Order: sequence, then C-alpha cells, then structure tokens
Amino acid sequence: MEFLYALQSNPLLFYAVLAGFLASICSGVIGSYVVVKRIVLISGSIAHSILGGIGLCVWLQRAHGISWASPLYGALITGVLSALLIGWIHLHYREREDTVIAAVWSLGMASGVIFISQTPGFNVELTSFLIGNILWVSPQDLFLLGVLDLIVLSSVVILHKRFLVICFDEEQARLQGVSVNFYYLLLLSLIAITIVMLIQVVGIILVMTLLTIPAAIGNMMTGRLSRMMIAAVGLCALFTFTGTASSYYLDWPSGATIALLAGACYLISLLVINRSRRVS
Repeated sequence: MEFLYALQSNPLLFYAVLAGFLASICSGVIGSYVVVKRIVLISGSIAHSILGGIGLCVWLQRAHGISWASPLYGALITGVLSALLIGWIHLHYREREDTVIAAVWSLGMASGVIFISQTPGFNVELTSFLIGNILWVSPQDLFLLGVLDLIVLSSVVILHKRFLVICFDEEQARLQGVSVNFYYLLLLSLIAITIVMLIQVVGIILVMTLLTIPAAIGNMMTGRLSRMMIAAVGLCALFTFTGTASSYYLDWPSGATIALLAGACYLISLLVINRSRRVS
C-alpha cells in the first residue's frame, strides 16, 4: 500500500510504472517473434550496437552544444541501421553471419566507449542507458514510447500473417510469393525499436532479459503464437511493476531488480513445467 500511495504523490514513480507498461506491450509482442524465430543473438547484437549512437549524441550535446542530438534518437537510428546491416548479411552471406554479428556488436560498443571517453563531465545519462534507470523517464519520453508502441503494434496487426510465415518456414513463404527479405528486414527494424524502448527500463546490459524471458515463459505455457504474445505482455508488465515496487522498498537499482525477478521466474517456471511433464 505504501508503494501505491507513493505512485499518487510522486510523479517520477508514476511515470516509471507507466513507462514499464508501455514498454511491456512491444516487448511481449516482438519478443515472441524473437523467441520462435530463434534470433536472440541477432537481437543482442542490435542492443549492444546502440551504445555507439547514444555515445555519439551525448558527445555532440556536451562537447559541441548540439541540443537536438538526443541520445534516444541516436539509439533509434543506430539500432535500425544495425538491424538492417545484420539482416542483409544474414540474407546474402549466411555462412559468415555469426562473425558479422560479433563484429557489429563490438563495433557499436567500442565506438560508444570512445565517444564517452571524449565527453566532458560525468556521464550520468550514459550510465542510466547502460544499467537502466526507469525513474529518469520524462513526459517527453512517455510520448515517444507511446508513438513507438503505435508504430510497432500497427505493423504487427497488419503484417502478422507475413511475420508468422517467415518465422516458421521461410522456404514455404518464398513459394507463396512472399517477399521474405523485405519482411525479415522489417521485423528486425521493429526489434530495434522495441530494444530502444526497453533500454529506458532496464538498460542496454539487461535489455535481452525483458525481450526474451517473458516470451520464453509464454512459450512454455502455450503453443499458439497469439496466446504466447498475450502471456508475454502480461508477464512483462508484471515483472516491471513488481520489480519497480521491490526496488522502491529495497532501495535497489530498478533495472537490475526487474531483470533479477524475471530471471528467477523463468528458472522456477522451467523447473515446474519440466517436473509436471515428467509426472504426466
């Protein structure tokens, strides 16, 4: 009850919970595609390459006074470009895919570190992007999260059947005349947008937790992708709310608390479901 009272009196805490719910919508939906198509490694590379764009924009702001260079916009642009590059390599040079994924991963992180080192002052903002600080969410960030939610959800509603086909059988999709390359690159771009939303909640280091764990638990509960998405959205929202409340009481970092809770629930679910299957 104390946390609920704090939500009413503290706007920062209310913004944090609302941001968690907004991020959960895309996380559950897009994370389900990531899990069933088994592209977690690609998603991880996109997530870590984003640091380059964030570092560049913070450097432009602090060192050159370019106020419009928002780190969030830098993350969004870098994430989409990295997704398109990795997707193009996957489609045309599949035998070298894992090497390119590692190269994009390290290139983004390395360039981000270099820009950080050249930025004057203590970079609290960059630290929040790395490890997550949901209490830093502003009304402007909430508006951007809402817009990104609309973009992702409208794309999924319109193109779900296309995404469904390329997730389970690309060859069959090609035989049906589906432009597999286009929809695959579009799906990776939506993953990049979702990752940018999630770094507001848990940071770059822990972003894969919310993108994959709720969907993985949902996959244990049902074999239908639509139900899996609903379960993943609900679980992600539960993790973000409970994790934020726990961090409020325990005075722990919010992003790490949310990720710890999600990881513990996944391990418990794995043990319980495996045991029930053995018994049956």
